[in-house]
Amino acid sequence: MRGTVAEFEDDKGFGTVRAEDGRELFFHCTQIADGTRTIAVGVDVEFEVVPGHNGRWEAANVAQLSD
Repeated sequence: MRGTVAEFEDDKGFGTVRAEDGRELFFHCTQIADGTRTIAVGVDVEFEVVPGHNGRWEAANVAQLSD
């Protein structure tokens, strides 16, 4: 799937991705594909949707798209 990083809290290490279909999906910094622990808000990304904690769907393998 594709979307945009809607928010990311560096101090807590998590954020949300807004998918093209309008869903907001939680992700943890360990799910950033390039191994970094931070990502900028507003960046276009590609990601997978996986079952997460507490029965909610989450974003995984979050990768920044090149321009």
